Amino acid sequence: MKTIRRPNQYLKLRGEVWYYVRRVPNLVASQMGQTIISRSLETDSVSLARKRRDMCVEADNAKWHKLNPSTFTRPSVDRSLRQARQDASAMGFTYKPVEELTEPHNYEELAYRLLHLEALQTRQRVDIERAAPVLIGTVKPDKVTITKALEIYLTEIALDEVAGKSPEQRATYEKVKRRAVANFVKLNGDVDMRKIDREHGRKVYKFWADKVYPKNGAKPLSGSSANRDLGNLRKLYRMYFEHVGEEDRQNPFRNLRFSAKKMKQVKPFTNSFVRESIMKPNVFEGLKREAALLCLALIETGCRPSELANILPENIRLDDEVPHIRIRSTAERQLKSEASIREIPLLGISLEAMKHARDGFPHYRDRGYLLSQTLQKAFKSRGLLPSSNHRIYSFRHSFEKRMLEAGLDYGLRCTLMGHRNPRPYYGDGGSLRYRRDELQKITHPVTPELLAGFPFVASA
Repeated sequence: MKTIRRPNQYLKLRGEVWYYVRRVPNLVASQMGQTIISRSLETDSVSLARKRRDMCVEADNAKWHKLNPSTFTRPSVDRSLRQARQDASAMGFTYKPVEELTEPHNYEELAYRLLHLEALQTRQRVDIERAAPVLIGTVKPDKVTITKALEIYLTEIALDEVAGKSPEQRATYEKVKRRAVANFVKLNGDVDMRKIDREHGRKVYKFWADKVYPKNGAKPLSGSSANRDLGNLRKLYRMYFEHVGEEDRQNPFRNLRFSAKKMKQVKPFTNSFVRESIMKPNVFEGLKREAALLCLALIETGCRPSELANILPENIRLDDEVPHIRIRSTAERQLKSEASIREIPLLGISLEAMKHARDGFPHYRDRGYLLSQTLQKAFKSRGLLPSSNHRIYSFRHSFEKRMLEAGLDYGLRCTLMGHRNPRPYYGDGGSLRYRRDELQKITHPVTPELLAGFPFVASA
């Protein structure tokens, strides 16, 4: 079945009035007794003409399906309130439910709508079977369960959010949202979106409360997973009903969250631990070469592991006056934020590592999950995680702490970390030479003996 591909498809301006003009397919032309459809849309507004054109197109598609079901796709028979509002607007009305129209103070408006329907039927401008429920308010909302709403969200509503994400980023983005809905369904069933109430939201909150504040002596979970689940449900509910034109619905997940004090905070590595335990010859023996190089590159750059894992060769600038890396988004992969775009001088062990990774880290490109698993497992087995609050991300926290303690300018710290600076923005954050000179104040010392103990030197 043909769909609308151009903004003014099937539209023709005659004088100051728009017409719907469309050729009848040969397969049904003889049965209809015409080859061309031409109907006045009774407006000089192109935006209104387009809305009325869409109604004409769907009405004709429905007729053609009845005449030749095997060839023409059956149009959707679902009439959501969102579509009803659009259809009513195309006819110059606001959609109102029949319960409202039959109240005494609305009798006059209801009579006017019925007269308009009679006129539409006489002129045969639109499918009267479709127009009548819209004008008299008898359209029943589609039953959309929360799992179906999630699919609508991922395929229609959140297109702007997923645009530019890599396959891995999109999978991660969808994973947490699907988990939230799966948890909801496990507790409440696959409920119609319009029937979700506060009690459903409270069940999800209690489910997580039993894990965050366990009563049986079990180890408590941090509130981050709980808040992520509740936040995703809250956002799904809000954006779905905004999508269908019901912005005023009270969100059943409102204000359901856990205190930040229960969040597990990632701790930085101490300087002595980095120098004595991590920057130690042969500590990465047996680890994949790319993983070892990337890990060392994290120490003096403060990058997010995913930023280095996905760095492209053209953004590794080893031959410039000040060797540095450029953190950039691509058409296939987003950065966390616009502030994440930055240039970071290469010094110390990170410079030595990047000299042996001029092509980046192709094995881990768009495979951040594999990098995290590999490094976390390696660090744990080698005793390189001093506490349960230490992660690979601890390198990034260490970098920021070292800059703070060395007295580096706040704006420079924001620039190098890729954080948004709430202060007024002036200049470009300092030249690469300035950034390098400042970072030299915190760079861990590197000796020839140290370098000789790392696997990338021997394999270079």
